[in-house]
Amino acid sequence: MTERSRRSILRDAHNFTIGPSSLQWHGDHLEIDICEIGVPIPFSVRGKVRVYPESLSTFCTALDDSGRHRWGPLAPCARVEVDLEKPNQRWKGHAYLDSNEGDEPISEPFKEWDWSRATLADGSTAVIYDVQKKQGDDRLIGVRFAQDGTIEEFVPPPRQDLELTGWRIPRRMRSEGDAPVQVIDMLEDTPFYERSVLKSRLFGQDVISVHETLNVPRLVSPVVQRMLPFRMPRMG
Repeated sequence: MTERSRRSILRDAHNFTIGPSSLQWHGDHLEIDICEIGVPIPFSVRGKVRVYPESLSTFCTALDDSGRHRWGPLAPCARVEVDLEKPNQRWKGHAYLDSNEGDEPISEPFKEWDWSRATLADGSTAVIYDVQKKQGDDRLIGVRFAQDGTIEEFVPPPRQDLELTGWRIPRRMRSEGDAPVQVIDMLEDTPFYERSVLKSRLFGQDVISVHETLNVPRLVSPVVQRMLPFRMPRMG
């Protein structure tokens, strides 16, 4: 999560270098070379992550009314191989790779959002974007991506409120039926952002979802802005 200046970034059609780390496309997979220092207590993070897409997607949609903020998955259905030297960790599993881009700070149009993605029984990936804006109607996006690259938009099920995070952030998840959504694991719990693993129901199936909540007023608060450099150091 290190923030780096433009002079530390190089990019061409097959390579993307950010400081000492880089991404390279090798025909059938994306290889990510990581060479970073962890924070707030310094420790080495080194190794490789390889992402193997089932197919590549060009799907892109606006998150706001003006189209100044856009989201789209590059590899909605994929496999990942993680091979880290430091810390010593190796594992394989389902993967997902997407892109968010914007022409202005996210604090301009948004108040908060809840996002989730789940791998379904047939190998497809279902993504739900539940966006609350400062002005105008909320934006709700539901898209199912098949392994062969086909896309199906769907209407997400009703919203359920979840318990507050440790930092007292409200969060929501959309799920079918009356059974409450279960929080299986908390991956990130910060003053403005959470990422967790949930059990919910979608397309008539019990699914495991990766879920995130972003609270924009918390993000732009002066207190949080002063805290960010301790978790996201800025280098030249």
